[in-house]
Amino acid sequence: MLGLAITNQSIPVNNTKQTLHARITNNSIYYTQSTTAKPLTIRNMSTEAAEPRKAGVSSPSELKDFVSTAGSKLLVVDVRHPDASVEPGDAKSLAVAGFPDKETNYRPSAVNLPWSRETNGMDLPENVDKDTPIITHCGGGGRGQKAKDYLEKNGFTNVLNGGGPKETDCWAEFGDK
Repeated sequence: MLGLAITNQSIPVNNTKQTLHARITNNSIYYTQSTTAKPLTIRNMSTEAAEPRKAGVSSPSELKDFVSTAGSKLLVVDVRHPDASVEPGDAKSLAVAGFPDKETNYRPSAVNLPWSRETNGMDLPENVDKDTPIITHCGGGGRGQKAKDYLEKNGFTNVLNGGGPKETDCWAEFGDK
């Protein structure tokens, strides 16, 4: 759902030089008056949590719709590296969510294809159609975006960046897949 907010803006009062300032904060509206007029700007505000995400990370609602539409065709590509000396930051996210494990059926729709910073590449998913719905992720989205871009450059057409376990609201939509 979208809402509109008028924040720190001026609204002319009765065509006078007086201005009513309206500020909406935490669902409360505050008004003040002044004689300085400013142009009115209205901006759309999402009702989703406004937490900083790395560039390219899909929203939880995008991921939820994507997972629902993909069904059993979904492929989750985990690009984290198993060697903590190569990617020290992965140790934290691996403590939250481990690598896919087919033997225990842990994350059955996922494969681990580590992103290499040295080669700026990764192995491509095997035996997968180019239109397969794919969600890439790392710990928080940086390498997940690089993997998404790389897959698209290699002909994959249906790819989203899911961020990773650090993006808890995003992870909730696909982390168990």
